[in-house]
Amino acid sequence: MKNIKPAQLILYIQQLFRSMGCSIDDSLICADVLVKAEMRGISSHGLSRLPEYIALFDNGRVNGSNRPVFVRERVSTALIDGNKTFGMISSDMAMRTAIEKAKVAGTGWVSVRNSYHFGIAGYYSMLALEHNMIGIAMTNANPLVAPYRGSKGMLGTNPMSVAIPALKNPPIVIDMATAPISRGKLDIFAAAGMAVEEGLVQDHSGKGVTDSSVLKKGGAILPLGVDTEHAAHKGYCLSAMVDLLSAVLPGANFGPLVVPTLSYLGNRGEEDRGIGHFFGAISIDAFRDVSEFFEDVDLWIQLLREAPAIDKNLPVLVPGDPERVNETNSIEKGIQLTDELYDELLMVGARFNIPLKLLG
Repeated sequence: MKNIKPAQLILYIQQLFRSMGCSIDDSLICADVLVKAEMRGISSHGLSRLPEYIALFDNGRVNGSNRPVFVRERVSTALIDGNKTFGMISSDMAMRTAIEKAKVAGTGWVSVRNSYHFGIAGYYSMLALEHNMIGIAMTNANPLVAPYRGSKGMLGTNPMSVAIPALKNPPIVIDMATAPISRGKLDIFAAAGMAVEEGLVQDHSGKGVTDSSVLKKGGAILPLGVDTEHAAHKGYCLSAMVDLLSAVLPGANFGPLVVPTLSYLGNRGEEDRGIGHFFGAISIDAFRDVSEFFEDVDLWIQLLREAPAIDKNLPVLVPGDPERVNETNSIEKGIQLTDELYDELLMVGARFNIPLKLLG
């Protein structure tokens, strides 16, 4: 394992995106999103996704020098076309636009099409916190999740995030996939040659398996809930909601029509309108007194923290607790990278002539 300071890692990744045509500001956004994922312990959406971004650049599907453009705009809403640039760039612009609109209209809602993987959803929802707003972010993704009663991947893991500010306590941050496991985590298990628990994936016939590489063999991730007895239909509905708001609403590719960024899914020949994202910002003072809201959020957190735990060694958590602890540890001790990931970064650096000294 290698311990790297977040600032060093940001500078290194920023140089990579500069090499792929991004401006100084845009490359910093991309680096910040990916390093934030590592800091918060969501490595499945962090640096392990670099090969995917580089492949998009290599095959011409992404042009880092492009800028997102506004297609439609009203007082509280907007539609942004990502213009085939990296998803982090269009998403940062969209969330900040939603925040500015919420300052005027009370709420702001921005959808994005023609975009690509945007990192962790929580990065964008959390941008609203410093403005005393609730932030919302969601996206569709590669069709890897089987619908309820289906055998084939038709929907993405379709993550969503909601960030809610507090006063005396850290904010509540919900950041979750609408599937029981992300594709990134499966990749990590597969790279380590490890099986996954039962009830997460199925083979091409719909039979449950523990093979972490099953997606490359025509298998699929099960919907959240896994089976009828555990409300898989509800997980399916959550994934469907994200797909409809993120992709159908702005006019991106949706469901099984998403043009894959994964070679093992093949190319189904659809027009590439990218994937889509959906962002919202809700100004607290549009609904009630801000101080009263904070008091109630703090009380909500207190009540949950004081809830009786089944195991005294495992207290009840508030959404965002584990990620916040990881982030604090990363700031104090650095980010731990596996030897394999560190070596991969060095190879990427050699290809793009990025000085190895940036990684320490």
